[in-house]
Amino acid sequence: MKAWPAVVCSALAVVYLAGCNPTTRYQVLSFVFDGVPPPQVAPPPDQKQTAATNAAPRRQVGYRAHGPYAAKLCNACHNIGATNALLLPREELCFKCHELELNKKYIHGPLASGGCLACHDPHSSQYSYFLVSESDDFCFRCHAQETVARNAAHAGVEQQCTTCHDAHMSDKRYLLK
Repeated sequence: MKAWPAVVCSALAVVYLAGCNPTTRYQVLSFVFDGVPPPQVAPPPDQKQTAATNAAPRRQVGYRAHGPYAAKLCNACHNIGATNALLLPREELCFKCHELELNKKYIHGPLASGGCLACHDPHSSQYSYFLVSESDDFCFRCHAQETVARNAAHAGVEQQCTTCHDAHMSDKRYLLK
């Protein structure tokens, strides 16, 4: 029997240790292997009935791959070789290709620290702007929904957060547009 390469064994171990979360499995596998299909998005069990009758369209754009990843230009970001290490520190890597002048008074925390990957997937996504999850409740991955709901300015608001707030930066407090 032929021995498996160490990277495959490592990836399988990480997937096994990560449990059954489809998003985590996908992120690990897509980091190691090309062409891993994204996980299917299913509504939570208590919302399956209402989701079927809900007429509001989903904002999914379908599976899309980031340009360099799709072109298999891994060396645009990675030092291809024994380590596959990033060419630059994570907080600098996206700015190698993407220009984003941080010229506003208020900068969103993840962006200020170079944490683009907190919100965006560098390889592929089924969501707009390569977000790592559906945009309807995306901000609540980090911001407590209960805390936001207590703010009187949010009373009765049904729109997405980005209707009023800029996701990256603003000259107005609370990243207001």
